[in-house]
Order: sequence, then C-alpha cells, then structure tokens
Amino acid sequence: MSERGRMRRRAAGAVAALLTAGLLSGTPTAASTEVLLYRDAEAPVAERVEDLLGRMTLDDKIGQMTQAERSALDPQSDLAEYRIGSLLSGGGSTPTPNTPQAWADMYDSFQRTALSTPLGIPLIYGVDAVHGHNNVRGATVFPHNIGLGATRDPELVRAIGAATAKEVAGTGPDWNFAPCLCVARNDRWGRTYESFGEVPELPGAMTTMITGLQGDALSDSGTVLATAKHYLGDGGTTEGVDQGDTALSEAELRAIHLPPFQEAVEAGVGSVMISYSSWNGTKLHGHRYLITDVLKTELGFDGFVVSDWAGIDQIDGRDGFTAEEVRTAVNAGIDMVMVPYDYRTFVALLREEVNSGGVPMERIDDANRRILTKKFELGLFEEPYADRSHLSSIGSAEHRALAREAVRKSQVLLKNSGGVLPLDPSAKVFVAGKSADDIGNQSGGWTITWQGSSGAITPGTTILEGMRSLARDPSTVDHDRDGHGVDSSYDVAVAVIGETPYAEGHGDRPAAMGLDREDLATLSRLRASGVPVVVVLVTGRPLDISAHLGEWDALPAAWLPGTEGDGVADVLYGGYAPTGELPVTWMRSVDQLPLNEGDGQDPLFAFGHGLTYPETDPEEPGEPGEPGEPGVTPCTAELRVAHEWNGGFQGEVSVRNSTGAVLDGWQVDWTLPAGTDITSLWNGVLAGTGSAVTVSGTAWNSRLAPDGAATFGFTATGAPGAARMACSSP
Repeated sequence: MSERGRMRRRAAGAVAALLTAGLLSGTPTAASTEVLLYRDAEAPVAERVEDLLGRMTLDDKIGQMTQAERSALDPQSDLAEYRIGSLLSGGGSTPTPNTPQAWADMYDSFQRTALSTPLGIPLIYGVDAVHGHNNVRGATVFPHNIGLGATRDPELVRAIGAATAKEVAGTGPDWNFAPCLCVARNDRWGRTYESFGEVPELPGAMTTMITGLQGDALSDSGTVLATAKHYLGDGGTTEGVDQGDTALSEAELRAIHLPPFQEAVEAGVGSVMISYSSWNGTKLHGHRYLITDVLKTELGFDGFVVSDWAGIDQIDGRDGFTAEEVRTAVNAGIDMVMVPYDYRTFVALLREEVNSGGVPMERIDDANRRILTKKFELGLFEEPYADRSHLSSIGSAEHRALAREAVRKSQVLLKNSGGVLPLDPSAKVFVAGKSADDIGNQSGGWTITWQGSSGAITPGTTILEGMRSLARDPSTVDHDRDGHGVDSSYDVAVAVIGETPYAEGHGDRPAAMGLDREDLATLSRLRASGVPVVVVLVTGRPLDISAHLGEWDALPAAWLPGTEGDGVADVLYGGYAPTGELPVTWMRSVDQLPLNEGDGQDPLFAFGHGLTYPETDPEEPGEPGEPGEPGVTPCTAELRVAHEWNGGFQGEVSVRNSTGAVLDGWQVDWTLPAGTDITSLWNGVLAGTGSAVTVSGTAWNSRLAPDGAATFGFTATGAPGAARMACSSP
C-alpha cells in the first residue's frame, strides 16, 4: 500500500469517529453509531458507490453529471445548492494572483463548499495541462505533443506525465484533460501540434502519458485522472477544419482514428472527452453508436465520458442547447456534461427529461456510478484538499531538466549542408528572428492563456539565452531580432523563426502556410551578409518552405519546445546529437495537403526523416570577468509588484548580470520591510528567517550571460514597502 493509502486509512478512522459523533454531514442523527458504508475507506469501491448512490436524490445525481467553469459560479454557494460535481479552469481561467499557492487556496475553497452538502460528495476539478501545468505561471512547460512524437520515446513521455501530475496535484486539481490522442491528417488544422503524429501507432505508443499521469494507483500521492481526447476522428476533418466533418468509411475510421483510444482504454484511462467534430455529418456529442456501443461496450471502457466545452450546444447546429440536445447527449452515453456558463439551465432541463421519461433513470445511475467510482479511486472522500506537499515541484530543477531533455530529443534536423551544424563554441554567431528571445513564441498556444501569446509570459530560458550559455565566450553571440547589423565578420547566422502562438479555431490555416513577411525580411538581411544561414523553425506543424530551402544551409525543426530553450541550444552546439524523426510528412507544396505517409505523393521530407551528426564534448563556457574584485557589483536586483491585495502582494524580482562576462551564480540579500513575510517563492532558493533573507539562483537560472537576466517570484503578507536588496556572486 502506498504511503498516501496508509494516510487515507488513518484519515478514514478519524472521519468515521466524526460521523459517529454527528459532526459531519451525512449522519442520520447525532447519537447514531452507524458508520456509513460509503465513508468507509476499507470497503470495496463498488460497494461504497452503491451505498452512496442509494442515498442520493435525483438532484444529487444530476449535479454529479454537471461541470461548470470556475468563473461562472455566481454565487459560489451554487456549487452546493445545485450539487455540482465538477468544476474546471478553461485556458487562462486562473486565480489572482496566478501563483501555485493561490491555485491551492482557490481549490480548497471550492472543495469546502462542495463538502457542505448533506452527503458531502467532493468535487473533481479539471484543467487543460496539455504540456505541463501550462495555466500556471512558473510551472514547467514541456514541448507540445508534436515534438514529443518526434522523440519516439514513450518512456520519456511517461515521465513527463508523472511530472505534470505532481505539478497539477500540488495546486489542487485532480483531473487533467490530456493526452490528446488525435491522429492529425491535415496540417491546416490548428490543433496539429496537439497530435503526437499522423499515423495511429505514434499516439498509441504515447499513451504512456496516461500511466504517468495516473501512476500505479489513482490513490497514490501526486497522481491525477487522465483524459483521452477527442473521441473520435477530430484530426481527420475535411480540409483540416476545426470541429468539422470527418468523412470516412467506418473501416477507415477504425483503422486510423480508433487504435489510440483502444490503447488508452487498455492503459486504464479514467475519462474520455468527446470531439466537437462530426462523423459523416453526425455530431460526435450525440453519437450513441460510437460512444456507447463502440467505446463503452466493444472496447470495454469503464471510466466516464465527458463532453467538450459547451459541446452539446452544437448537436443541432443552433446557439443555445435545448432539452432535445441534453436528452440526445446523455442517452448517447455522455456521463458528465461540460456546460461552462449554463449549469442552471442544464440542471433544469435534465431534471425535466428524467421526470418525463426522456432520459431513463438507469442511464442517470450508470453515469453516476462511473463518476463516483473515479472519485473514490482518487481518494477524494478521504483527502479532498490540495496535496500541497507537491507545491515545491512546480517549476523545479528536476522537472526543468526533464523538459530540457525532451526538447533535445524532439529536435529534427531536416537539412545540414556542408556540416554547418553543430556550431563551434568559439564561433562568432549572429542570432535573429522573432522567436530567438521569446518564451511565449517557443511555448505556443495553451500557455498561461488559451491561445497563448508572445513575450515573457512565464519564467524560462529562451533559445538565445541557451546559446549564450553554451558559447565559449557569450559575447561572441550577438542578437538583433530583425537581423540588422549582420555582416561578413560572423561565422554563421542563426534565424529562429516560424509561427506565433495560437490554439483551436484561431490556428486553422485554410489558405497559404508559408513564412510571414517579418521572417522573410529577416532572412533576406541574413543572406545578404554572405555567411552561412541556419534556420531554426519554431512551429506547431510543417510549413510551406520549399521555395526558400535552397537559400538555407541548415534547418532544424524545433517545434514548440516550451520554457526550456536551452535544449535547442544543446543540439545546435553539438553537446547532443539530433535524434528526432518527423512525426508528420513535410509538404513540398501546400497544394499537396492533405499529405500523409503512404499516400503516393512526393513530400519535401518523408515521415520519419531526421539527420544527425556526431556529438561533441561541450566546452566549458568562458569565466566571468572580475566580479569578485572590490568595488565591482556583479549583478543588480529590481523588485516589481505584480499584484496587491488586502494583507498581501505578489512580486517579481529581476536579477541582471552587470559584468561583461558570464556570471556563475547569483544571490540577493534582502532586507524585508517590517511586517512582511514571504509565504511562497518560485524560481529561486530562499534561505534565512525574519526580515533578513537570501534568495539564490536555481540549477536552471543561476548562470547568466553578459547582460542576461533571471526572474524569481514570490507571494508575501504585509505591504511591499521599501525592501532593500543587494545582489552578489557567491
């Protein structure tokens, strides 16, 4: 039995004692000595489910089938009044401030409200942690799935799932809407990067993400419920239109799109999310044959099925869901219905449908059995609150090292004329491009917000910073975003270009799929210098580049690497050989789309293509200047107050290298104003107590290039005041 399991056994005894004393809801009388079976952690889950089900009213059961967006609860007491069984945070739906601690506090507040109902059924809280806990500032952001598919490394993906689960669990949520097991068959689709690859074998192999998220047992500490999505065929729509129609025979649907879900069921996935798309004109949200007959009966899926965001509203193609749509979706086999802002309407309509016989009570009970089973297996009845023991894992050195490994292994070298790569650490390098020094661009969509955005949206290492950290002398790596200033004195020019962030809908590309004007202008300046040009593509899918490929000497596909851009630099400088293989076929022309392995077309780069070169021993970067000499200040520290509330605030401290060389380590000696106390800190190591504390760098941000900067954040009680900071090199 796991340690968490033993803790739950002990907790169950305490709960039973409180129940006996009548101090918790769900007891018949204060004097009763009955310990309710569903409260007994020693009892089999199936028996606990049946006992609880027998005590539930119709309103209780309908509530368990309802999922609302956290921001829609108005007032929060609706959670208890409507017996709502689940909440979610959509992309960008976060507490203020957006810190791990605030997430845990928010989750616990919602859970306390849910537990105040007569039966005390805990809620289950879902998030889209699709490449790390990507809604939370400071969390580790891993490469998107297309990059992980390029690694061909299921064990690495399992480890990423386990790391993500710990970061999610530490903030409270216990359910992750991942992994996406779509088979992307048309690169025009704006969710192509959420696919592990274009053949079913790749997403099927990467169902190890599920075992990473769910662990050996859902009751183990640091595990969350996984979701296989989007069932079924969302990657195969005509013209790659998001939420469009997948026009295939049943044999083709089963051969291409079903196998990853079969693998997911065999891996024990706890939930399956239905696709917005249609199959031959029928919306999946109302497709009883595919949901009940195929998924639940034929494949033997025993978890619960959840709709996508307001998905039932699309069944009849008109705005606003109706009683008929509710009846159709629930009878088709959807167990939990995501109705982000319309939970009151949904509850009323489903109650009417049950009372009128439109939805059989057997269907309601089946849905509740499936949902309650997972809540019991997660141990939510014994430990309903955030597992804060994992807060320290969020953005930890261990997880960032894992992400950096994933970035390295996801790099696909498409071209390397004349052996221009790997770069010599002593080379004079000019770096340009809109994504060279941009965490937001390299992370892509579903990062901090739904669509993502450019800029310094969360802590991490940009590709430029990674390159400077690996150069023998960081001052030999110059940078101008637009390529101004490059000349023949440089040994090589590196352009980091490609797509800017997007997510579903907004990312569809029905027309051209080439580089934008900014990228083309930057490349033109670099080519005019006469030096070799290396193009690093930051992209969520293949782009139409064949007309320009002859002008480039080398071309690595970096995909959307996330926050650890130094993994790209590791491969550019040859410390690690490129090992990635294309998870998708790369078009020679956009006119070829859809283009997939084995369809007889002539691609620019075939599925599985990937070059390599010998690894080199990475040289030690140059020593810092003379920061230790008397009178020299090696770094500066500047505090910015990000958010302020009654009794506390969130701050960010920017530490900048003020020497002309690499700074190997930094620390900030900090005298806090009276009455101020640090309650949580990330991307730094806190030491000291009282008003005098020290913050030093972590394994991933303590080394700063010339004029380089690192940021750490914190929350504190009290008021910002006039903090005194002194930065030094230990």
